Amino acid sequence: MEEMNRKLIQSFENLKRALTRLEEALKEDLENSLIVDGTIQRFEFTIELYWKMLKRLLAREGIDARTPRQTLKEAYQVGWLSNEQAWLQMLKDRNSTSHVYSEAMARKIVKNISEYFPEMKNTFEKLESQYMTRSDHDE
Repeated sequence: MEEMNRKLIQSFENLKRALTRLEEALKEDLENSLIVDGTIQRFEFTIELYWKMLKRLLAREGIDARTPRQTLKEAYQVGWLSNEQAWLQMLKDRNSTSHVYSEAMARKIVKNISEYFPEMKNTFEKLESQYMTRSDHDE
């Protein structure tokens, strides 16, 4: 259990840094194509960290989720995610950025990221207050 706590704490710290970096990118000039590319890269990285942290939290609760989509659906079922459709769309956008690239698609995804960000940040804060305070007192 100690190892799981250490990994969970590390997951929260990594995700917190990624969210901060994504937020910084969203404050930049999104007309600049380098900023657009960097924002998308930070979004991809953040979504990756997010689903892996959720998977780790689910495992802690005794729920086995194997894929990112399954992880998001399970996290919604247990009440950690308030907007399942938004999270599934984030995953879809993250997957499209890896396979297709066009300027128009990139700009649309960056616009979506701006709209998703509050959901991402609020979910993180909710989970952090629920799990990081609890894990400090568990062991």
